[in-house]
Amino acid sequence: MKQVMKVLLIVIGSVSLVLGVLGIILPLVPTTPFLLLTAACYVRSSDRLYNWLMTNKWFGSYIRNYKAGRGIPLKAKISVLVMIWFSFLFSAFYIAPNIYLKVGFIFGACLFTVVMYRMKTLKPGDEE
Repeated sequence: MKQVMKVLLIVIGSVSLVLGVLGIILPLVPTTPFLLLTAACYVRSSDRLYNWLMTNKWFGSYIRNYKAGRGIPLKAKISVLVMIWFSFLFSAFYIAPNIYLKVGFIFGACLFTVVMYRMKTLKPGDEE
């Protein structure tokens, strides 16, 4: 079972890495949250992949800046909030069958907004 979990975490981390790479290219796809998820999956499944990610010249700085307490870039915060609000409002108004779920989706979006607001913003020049 432990081996299955390792493989599953590597697969999830790799998919998250691909989405993070797309976030570098596409303006509304967030990069940092996907790379943080990738790091979380790799650290629990493969030392080799985790070390590669942390020392990678394109991705490593996103994770190292967050881990060092410098925060995440403003672009990433805005992208995450746009995606959260779009998906949660769409779910609330077009998918949720009752008022309780609708309110739950809107409350969830508000909660994520507060979390993103409280998270430190990486200022240009503070990067590693």
